[in-house]
Amino acid sequence: MQLRPEQLEAHLAKSLAAFYSIHGDEPLLAIEAADAVRAAARRRGFDEREVFYAERGFDWSELTHAGASQSLFGGRKIIELRLPGGKPGTQGAEAIAGLCQRAIRERAAEPDMLFLVTLPRLERSAQSSAWFSALQAAGVVVDVYPVDRNKLPAWIGERLSRQKQRAPREVLEFLAERVEGNLLAAHQEIQKLALLAPAGELNMAIVHEAVSRVARYSVYDASEALMKGDLPRYVRVVEGLRGEGEPPTFLLWVIAEDLRALGALKTGLESGQSVDALLRELRIWGPRQAALKGSVRRLEQARIERALLHAAQIDRAIKGLVRKDPWDEFITLGLALR
Repeated sequence: MQLRPEQLEAHLAKSLAAFYSIHGDEPLLAIEAADAVRAAARRRGFDEREVFYAERGFDWSELTHAGASQSLFGGRKIIELRLPGGKPGTQGAEAIAGLCQRAIRERAAEPDMLFLVTLPRLERSAQSSAWFSALQAAGVVVDVYPVDRNKLPAWIGERLSRQKQRAPREVLEFLAERVEGNLLAAHQEIQKLALLAPAGELNMAIVHEAVSRVARYSVYDASEALMKGDLPRYVRVVEGLRGEGEPPTFLLWVIAEDLRALGALKTGLESGQSVDALLRELRIWGPRQAALKGSVRRLEQARIERALLHAAQIDRAIKGLVRKDPWDEFITLGLALR
């Protein structure tokens, strides 16, 4: 069974599986999902807990032994496996698959042993591996994704409601702008509002005074905003990257890759191919797929080619071959593609 973090509480209220695997690239949501599993297990009498960190040199027989032995006190036991690298290796894959197969054979309505596996976001190839397929068959896999920028105001609003606070749309947008790309900091700022402001509706003055600017951007945020034609956000992210000391070379590489992919999509569409088939062929997935889908319809081939030429000029500016500020040139490029 696969679940999203927001579906986990409802599942745990009804039943408890023998295996829970949490993987993703948003630390706050992954931590909260693991906490929810632990809390549900404790409510059902799982009082003993063993934690294993599968780092270099880890002895996988320790995990196998823990999974085969009963609790020292005759009660229920949580066994946690933390895979910081996301790759168990051959021995680890065999140990995990063996524990999963045993759990399937001994499947009960309420297990006496619960396994909680936490690991970073896995590539598609790893998700197709035998050991990960065994985890899926043995229990519940929780997929943790970052909160999309357009869903962030609603996410903040839901978090505020938990502490009996609410805010109008413009305040939620202001908060989203301040904390974008940094959910852990967003969580802290929301908790700060619970301490500094009363229950009920929050106005802009209260929020503005209480909340710090904690947004943390990536170069991929910039390129996504550029492809979507969202110039205000693109400028905000570029300025944020400049302020954080991000090397312009990496930003240029990401933008140029998206522009080249956009040109290939445009050429393919003009030859009669479908956009979905082209996206698969170019191996474009996730948020990048949605951004390029919109821009390929919005931009003509000539503008894409001019943008690539402009990217080449930015490269020359970065190398000091022309006397221009590359960060200013990124903004000019955004103006040309809005």
